[in-house]
Amino acid sequence: MSCSLIGIILVQAYYINNSLQNTEKQFNFNVRKALSYVSNIVENEEKEDYLRKFNDLLSNGSINVNDTTAIINIYIKEDNPDTNETVIYRNGILEENYKVSSALFDIGLDSLNVKRILQKRETEIIENNSIDGSKNLSSMLARLSKLNESTRIALETVYKDKAYLKPIHKRVNVDKINRLLALKLLENDINIGYEFAIYSNDLATKIKTQDFQLNPASTFSVPFFYNENDKSNYRLLVNFPERKKFILSSILTMLILSIVFTLIIVIAYSSALYQLIKQRQISEIKTDFINNMTHEFKTPIATINLALDSIRNPKIIDDKEKVLRYLGMIKEENKRMHAQVENVLRISKLEKNELNISKERVELNDLVEDAISHVELIIEDRGGHIETHLDAQKSSVLANETHFTNVLVNVLDNAIKYSPEAPKIIVTTELAGNNILVHIKDHGSGMSKAAQKRVFEKFYREHTGNIHNVKGHGLGLAYVKRIVEDHQGHISVESEKEKGSTFTIKLPLIS
Repeated sequence: MSCSLIGIILVQAYYINNSLQNTEKQFNFNVRKALSYVSNIVENEEKEDYLRKFNDLLSNGSINVNDTTAIINIYIKEDNPDTNETVIYRNGILEENYKVSSALFDIGLDSLNVKRILQKRETEIIENNSIDGSKNLSSMLARLSKLNESTRIALETVYKDKAYLKPIHKRVNVDKINRLLALKLLENDINIGYEFAIYSNDLATKIKTQDFQLNPASTFSVPFFYNENDKSNYRLLVNFPERKKFILSSILTMLILSIVFTLIIVIAYSSALYQLIKQRQISEIKTDFINNMTHEFKTPIATINLALDSIRNPKIIDDKEKVLRYLGMIKEENKRMHAQVENVLRISKLEKNELNISKERVELNDLVEDAISHVELIIEDRGGHIETHLDAQKSSVLANETHFTNVLVNVLDNAIKYSPEAPKIIVTTELAGNNILVHIKDHGSGMSKAAQKRVFEKFYREHTGNIHNVKGHGLGLAYVKRIVEDHQGHISVESEKEKGSTFTIKLPLIS
């Protein structure tokens, strides 16, 4: 499952990365296409403007033709008796020499001498039945190839030569480039801000937007205004300050959905894994609980059986003192097993919130002394002692006397059980604002950091192998925690291996 999940995440990352790269490539392609379009449009418009001006001059007679020489002339005359008309067709190749005003090319000369080779075709239809016998022109259809292909090519060469000498700011302006570029980018769904400029031999010209900054890594560039050798000293540059945001926004929906669904899978998988680990821990805890409970009941049952067998012995049954002793042992062991069962039932009721705990005003210092009296004999039997410092001048709390006494007895009992040598326990009370603190400190075996985190869990006991030197089943401190929390209190522990533990109970005071 882990490998599959990692694989899914890697595949998602791979496809998202591919989508980003493809989107960026498409963006770059569209931008370069738009730049090329603008370059071609501006150059073609300038060229066509030159050719149109020349053509207009030629059409309106502004060009001073000095000489026209016919290289080839073909005349065809055809009489049509049905219509009484004569058709004259002429087709020829002519050479014209003329002067052109220098204003066309914006240069510092008065005029230019231009030689032109052109084709001229002319058709005349003449009626032959005029009254005075002269030829009347009924209609004239004439067409002059004003700019044939050879003339156009020649003029384009002249245009490129002359335009090359003009400064770039006289050939194009910022508004025109901005209008064409914005229109073309919008056609390709690129609607973000941009800055552009025209550079000549890597030097900035006057044609640029105010905030343009040259960045070779992110600036797009195309040649601008080719010369007659199809080379260009000018380059049209454009950059997009919000390029990355625009590219990312194009796949944002897919990216968000991918992340959301991947997170759902990760959370679901993590939850399943957590539950799996939790169930395994619970299984281990149950196994430990069964083992501990088995051990806890095994010894009393064995003791009871031995006592009963002894009583049944004819030599013992008549000895009243021994019989009473064995009956006392049976009673104590029975009480011990009953206490174990009560602990389990008590925890079960707490879990189900079925344990009714009535509270009343009590003095916590008095409860501490009462709890100590319950374990004094055990401590004396092991050669230990309890030192008390009940310094809290106010100790009135709202508590259930029986249950809270059991809480203190359980903590003290733990301190005794986990002291390998003679128990040395210090019990103190102190005030902390509107709360009272009870510290129960021992000098026993202590516990690890991991055990401190789980010591209040139900059924939890720190592993000591198969050694059952400390009896219990992991319910005492779980019961303690539930009762303290039911009293709006808090319990914590600080411990260090081989140096002992300190349990601290905090309860709110009442006035």
